[in-house]
Amino acid sequence: MADNKMIERIYIEWDKALSNNDADALLALYSDDAVLESPVVTHLTGNNSGEIKGKKALYALFKEVAARKPEVRKYYRNGYLSDGHLLVFEYPRNNPEGEQMDFMEVMEINNEGLIEKHRVYWGWYGLGILSNDQYHRNK
Repeated sequence: MADNKMIERIYIEWDKALSNNDADALLALYSDDAVLESPVVTHLTGNNSGEIKGKKALYALFKEVAARKPEVRKYYRNGYLSDGHLLVFEYPRNNPEGEQMDFMEVMEINNEGLIEKHRVYWGWYGLGILSNDQYHRNK
């Protein structure tokens, strides 16, 4: 089980790396055989399972997401929940600065403090952005 410092580190560093489009910093937070599941995987890669596995695939996805990220993708959060293994937090649609893409992030953190499994659940607003291809599938 990860300790509170490991969980807090992932919560802070993951958001920082994503908001700065830093694929290397993001990748450093994942285990070698990590699995990420998200609708954006299918949208950008055509992989109908919605999952990718391993650092090479994660790195390629992180670079694509950074290159195609819509401006409405913002980074307002207001805390997290954790049991020492699962880390759960939300990017709510409505926030003090207006609307943003809405996501629920669920991460399984291993004993070394790295993300083993990461599932991204998209809200209605975010799904609308994706279905309107604001991630530019054919860029």
